[in-house]
Amino acid sequence: MATARAKKKFGALPKNERRQQILSVAREAFAKRGYHQTTIDDIVAQAGVARGTFYLYFEDKRAVFSDLVDRFAGQLSMAIVRIVTDDPGRSVVEQVRENIRAIIATCLAERAMTKILFTDSVGVDPAFDRKLQTFYDTVVQLLTESLKDGQALGIVADGEPRVLAYLTIGSLKELLYQAVTLGFAEESADVLTQQMFTFLSGGYLRLPEVKTSKPARRR
Repeated sequence: MATARAKKKFGALPKNERRQQILSVAREAFAKRGYHQTTIDDIVAQAGVARGTFYLYFEDKRAVFSDLVDRFAGQLSMAIVRIVTDDPGRSVVEQVRENIRAIIATCLAERAMTKILFTDSVGVDPAFDRKLQTFYDTVVQLLTESLKDGQALGIVADGEPRVLAYLTIGSLKELLYQAVTLGFAEESADVLTQQMFTFLSGGYLRLPEVKTSKPARRR
């Protein structure tokens, strides 16, 4: 019955759209049931395709999962922009805030993938664990280098940059996990960004305050 309804809903799709549709259905299934509890039968039933059609696009369930995680990891990597200090149009403070907001907004917009990445990605198999660790190592290294640059400029407090990077990523991961688990709306990105920025400013960040002009009083 579910398969029949799904077939009626999706109908005939071009090849590239069919692949994307299977990915979208799998993403929701993994987020709802978890990787290990989701079966290929679950995915094809919701997608309204035969198992044979599924295997035209993916070798197995792991291949679908790997594709989803790769895409999401790419989105997160693209959201992180290296901070520059000689941009007259944007202060360092604004760039830090923009980076935090870009990461939070991406995760809130892709809450299914955020939940999957933080709960089901580890333990799929040793090869996938190594792949995931490589992604985290890349993010840690990028943040570590940025923190080193910040220390040289006097905007980051003294300390081991890699340890500071671990602390930052750990706190951000927990914030994002709770945000998607509790169902925070995408509109809450600005509030969460400010909270995270305030948290970091009370820790290792040594950024100058950005003064906002007060509105003129009416006479």
